[in-house]
Amino acid sequence: MSGLRSGFAGLAERFARHRAACGTWNDTYASNLRIFDNFCADNYPPGADLSQEMADAWCAKRATETNRSNESRTRAVRMFVSYLRSRGLTDVSAPPALKSAAPAYIPHGFTDQELARFFRECDRIETCLGRRPEVIRKLSVPVFFRLLYSTGMRTTEARGLRVENVDLASGVIDIQQSKGHDQHYVAMHDTMTALMARYDQAIAEIQPSRIWFFESPAGGRRTRYWVQDNFRALWAKANPASGPAVAYDLRHHYAIRNIDSWTDDGFEFNDKLLYLSKSMGHRSVEATRAYYAITPRLSGTLLDHTEEGFNAIVPEAAPDAPE
Repeated sequence: MSGLRSGFAGLAERFARHRAACGTWNDTYASNLRIFDNFCADNYPPGADLSQEMADAWCAKRATETNRSNESRTRAVRMFVSYLRSRGLTDVSAPPALKSAAPAYIPHGFTDQELARFFRECDRIETCLGRRPEVIRKLSVPVFFRLLYSTGMRTTEARGLRVENVDLASGVIDIQQSKGHDQHYVAMHDTMTALMARYDQAIAEIQPSRIWFFESPAGGRRTRYWVQDNFRALWAKANPASGPAVAYDLRHHYAIRNIDSWTDDGFEFNDKLLYLSKSMGHRSVEATRAYYAITPRLSGTLLDHTEEGFNAIVPEAAPDAPE
């Protein structure tokens, strides 16, 4: 980072370089730290060191903010303060993050019929005169959404997959950056691995030097709007009478269907829950337990049921998967 103006600009640049070297830095963090630097330069004496007053003033909740938006705006500064404290470079305490209220949105509960109709519409995407962007969309969309469905991956993880992250020989995906920047691995079902391999072979003829596994026609990674727009259009076409749904609901569906199925299994429930937690990239099993609240049939028998083998938590690619 260059052009910082505060008395602690050098420390801020050192912090940014450290996070970048660790692969845990992004443009949002950089922007928010720069704005904080300008705030301190404009409101405190020139050359002033970082103080508790500065941190508290910046992290205070604004009238226009929710707890969630405040946490997002101030995260980089709290990370910066924690970095300095861990190295004995400041006595300032990082203001605690505000606890976010439970989200009001309730994920859509997919039925098998709805999913079958949705994936059928994915497979029916048409092209006009063989135009390159439309051909790429026809190849990418059915595979992308089946990947979300069959692995429980976050949409941002699937969008951020590089070709080198997908091992089609072993069927294992290396997710190097995710929510919280935690690396984890996802094992695909054999049917999903085969589908990914067919896609990779077909798309390589159109985009031979692509970097991203699901690359845009222009050569960059897919945006969240691409995911939103495609899912919304295909969902409305496939299930016009159903309630609204978003692509991220496929992740909830993955967790719910797995947990729900374990009530009739024979191994320890917590063992299987640990596998699911690691596969979904949760930092702790407790994060995975949150799905209990929206999972049917789990009111009192959650202790002693599971099925042998990790394969049980990786479903087949999807209903009506193309050959």
